[in-house]
Order: sequence, then C-alpha cells, then structure tokens
Amino acid sequence: MKALDAGATAPPFTLKDTQGLSYELTEALKDGPVLLAFFKVSCPTSRFTLPVLERLHQAAKQNGGPRLWGVSQNDAPATREFAREYGLSFPLLLDEEGYPVSNAYGLTNVPTLFLIRPDRTIQVSSIGFVRNDVEKIAEIFSRSTGGDMEVFLPGEAIPDYKPG
Repeated sequence: MKALDAGATAPPFTLKDTQGLSYELTEALKDGPVLLAFFKVSCPTSRFTLPVLERLHQAAKQNGGPRLWGVSQNDAPATREFAREYGLSFPLLLDEEGYPVSNAYGLTNVPTLFLIRPDRTIQVSSIGFVRNDVEKIAEIFSRSTGGDMEVFLPGEAIPDYKPG
C-alpha cells in the first residue's frame, strides 16, 4: 500500500478535533480546497514541517484562503501539547484507534500532505518534507487568495527533502 497520488479521489471522512468538535471533509470542500497534514507527535520531520505549515495557515486565514487541517495519529492530550509546544492554531483532528483515515489515504510515513480540490481530487500528494511541494502548495494558496504567501523566512536553512 502507498499513499494516494495526485489525481486520485480523496476518501471522505469525519473526525473530531482535540476538543470533540466534528470536521467533515465533504462539507469543508464546499467552501474550497483543504490541505490535510497527517502527522505523529513523536516524528522529527512532523515537528519540523507543521510549524512551517502554520505560517501557511496564518497567511491563508488572513486572506480567506484554503483550509489546513492537521490529522494526528496520537490522542487528544498529546496532540494538544504538541500544538502548544509548536504554536499551531489550525484544527488538529484525531485519527486514533487503528488509524482509519490514515489507512484510507494509504499512509506509510508521516508527515504526509494532501491538497484536495473541492471536487475531492487530490491536487498535491507529498510524503515527508519536500520543499518543492510546500512551495507548490503555497503558490496554489496564493492564487486562491490573490496574495503572496511566503512560508520560508529570509536566510532560513530549509532542506530540499527531509524523509518522514
């Protein structure tokens, strides 16, 4: 099994966040694209990637851009602590007990990113941290908001690839 590729249809799901609120992908897509970021709190590459995605979330939020949801493979307390430690403000959903959503998306590693179009087509599928993929997602977000979204800070040392 491997992660779903770009062009595949994203499986629908409903997950709860760390506060017990439900999030349904099909409903969210009615308002535009959704970026899913699957992660595990113990993964060093997730710890690197999600704070970078927080920058993208902040820029998109200010400009009415696409949504970003983290999908945690941990329980609520560990996920809340991770969010606090890394300053994450986007919704973090819980894929516990057998990881049904992770399995539906064919995850083999975390982090794995899926940018999903409103018609449920996966536009970007990215495993680990891939700088070019994050830049592509930022470009797509920028086009949808009409503004520039810089996710990397000037002078910041960002690798081209960091395996998950």
